[in-house]
Amino acid sequence: MGQKQHWEHVYTSKAADNVSWFQKHADQSLALIQSTGLSESAAVIDVGGGASVLVDDLLAAGFKDLTVLDISPAALEVAKQRLGNDANSIHWMVGDITEIVLPENRFDIWHDRAVFHFLTEPAARQAYVEQVMRVVRPNGHVIIATFAEDGPEKCSGLPVMRYCPETLHAEFGKAFHLVKHSKEVHHTPFGTEQQFVYCYCRKGED
Repeated sequence: MGQKQHWEHVYTSKAADNVSWFQKHADQSLALIQSTGLSESAAVIDVGGGASVLVDDLLAAGFKDLTVLDISPAALEVAKQRLGNDANSIHWMVGDITEIVLPENRFDIWHDRAVFHFLTEPAARQAYVEQVMRVVRPNGHVIIATFAEDGPEKCSGLPVMRYCPETLHAEFGKAFHLVKHSKEVHHTPFGTEQQFVYCYCRKGED
């Protein structure tokens, strides 16, 4: 089963609030996005946003230029149904982040909670970083969250990579300045805990 088929099966067979990564509110992500100091007119992309409530929280905070990208149309449909008429103000995109063609220098803020750690092949990680380099504006902001070193070894039956702040930053290289990092204990709907690491970087001026 391919990646798209896998995630389509997940989102057509389970309720959005009955998956391990579900959050009622994306507090950590929202706080990091707001810490950039950019205005609500900043262009934000949520990579792998799917059914995530981050887009709801960003709308509530006043952000206006929002893009949500996911490999699963079913996941995006969950978010659209939840948002109702507000969904019309969001740019929805379906695609694999390592392959999709995105406009250059389009985004001020790149956010990804839990896509990057699924990229277990070096070539896929390189393609992801090259995508960030192309589409994030000079001096733009990049926020990535993955499983921490003591996090799960698998998610949704798939193997993942685990990172500390230093190894996660190293994947992106010297073109990105590590501004801050933090850990989060995510409480799943099943009563278990998952350790996440968040890295907030600034992209160089090219």
